[in-house]
Amino acid sequence: MHLTRLALTDFRSYEAADLSLAPGVTTLLGANGQGKTNLVEAAAYVATLGSHRVAGDAPLVRSGAERAILRAAITSPERDSLVEIEINPGRANRARLNRVPVPRPRQVLGVLRTVLFAPEDLALVKGDPEQRRRYLDELLVASAPRYAAVRADYERVVRQRTTLLKSLRARPGGRGSGRSGRTRGDDRPRDGRPFDGRDDQEEGGEGMGLAGALDAWDEHLALKGAELLAGRIELTAALQPLVAKAYAEVSGEADEAAISYRQSGSGGKSGGRDGGAGGDGDPGRDGSAGRDGDAGGDGSAGRDGGVRGQSGAGGESGAGGMGGSGMAGNPVGREADRRVLADGLRAALARARPDELERGVCLVGPHRDELELRIGDLPARGYASHGESWSMALALRLAGYELLRAGGDDPVLILDDVFAELDSGRRERLAGLVGGAEQVLVTAAVPADVPGVLAGARFEVAAGVIVRA
Repeated sequence: MHLTRLALTDFRSYEAADLSLAPGVTTLLGANGQGKTNLVEAAAYVATLGSHRVAGDAPLVRSGAERAILRAAITSPERDSLVEIEINPGRANRARLNRVPVPRPRQVLGVLRTVLFAPEDLALVKGDPEQRRRYLDELLVASAPRYAAVRADYERVVRQRTTLLKSLRARPGGRGSGRSGRTRGDDRPRDGRPFDGRDDQEEGGEGMGLAGALDAWDEHLALKGAELLAGRIELTAALQPLVAKAYAEVSGEADEAAISYRQSGSGGKSGGRDGGAGGDGDPGRDGSAGRDGDAGGDGSAGRDGGVRGQSGAGGESGAGGMGGSGMAGNPVGREADRRVLADGLRAALARARPDELERGVCLVGPHRDELELRIGDLPARGYASHGESWSMALALRLAGYELLRAGGDDPVLILDDVFAELDSGRRERLAGLVGGAEQVLVTAAVPADVPGVLAGARFEVAAGVIVRA
């Protein structure tokens, strides 16, 4: 798979740009702030419907313009395709495939697949759990585009359930509202049960309706969450050996890298190495799903290695192969059990309900999970050196690349100003690992930063003007 043409209209700094591309390595050279990254950002947007630099679409539209338009011509062994995306901040985006409008933009996902390396990747290791969840969800969608709908459905459930929890919290007499006779320590009123919101059923029809609605949204979250969770666990199982291998190759060190997926509301994790925590899994201030996708959130997470059984959200999650998800590779040969995962989520929701009503946030589900990264016997976050952190970040991207290419065509590799961030050893090792890809797009401010093995077409970019070097 490779891009043959990329055209931009009113995207970022470009009023108009049209770039013809060929297989092999293409390097975009120019000083910082001249528009190199805007070009590769546009290519990645066509593949993912999101930017690696900003959360929303508004900054992507050139100042003074109402919308931006991206056009990408893609060649693969199966077919030639033209993807067109119209970015409309504040309104629904639109897309066309081979000049035919599609009902939803996400229907063009999978036509172009990219793996992007960028300076922002350091946040995969050093940043909040949201960054790692997003990494897994985007790779999951690239591997099996149907997960775009799964993810969007789950994020809608989380938003609706969070709104309901806030409503219950704010009601007169509701827990945490400041107007209730119950206090935080008053957890066993009347019948000795912990307060779970169902007491409101004795206080009138409105309470009965809200409590019943919360039960219904619990069930929706368990079912939708189990589907997303299963995909992440299966993805993690496939990634584990690839991450370990890539880390060894890019770092040149003996320490072993490992990843593991930890569910919120449980003391367990799926596969990988034992021990280590990677954060609290908090997706954001309001407890809603994070940021990407149709729902506008980033309920991400996921990862890991060996199979250990399938006890759902109450314990260690099983990891399975990728076959049932339509993804490449099946190192384990079985799927995560969606029914067991759903049962585990139901149990975790029941345990968390008093705290959720107290805080008015959704505390259980894949949007709270963590992808734990380890180097040797220590968590990468907080313990890894700068060089080790970069090696782990590169290993995650390289593992994603290997996973996608095992499922069919090589994805387009994008290296956005990455070489300037690396020492000479890692720079040369990374170049050796990616140089054989079908298409590689590189940006650099200093030509000498690009290793010689990545020779190919070169373009100079200055003030938004692109000229063949």
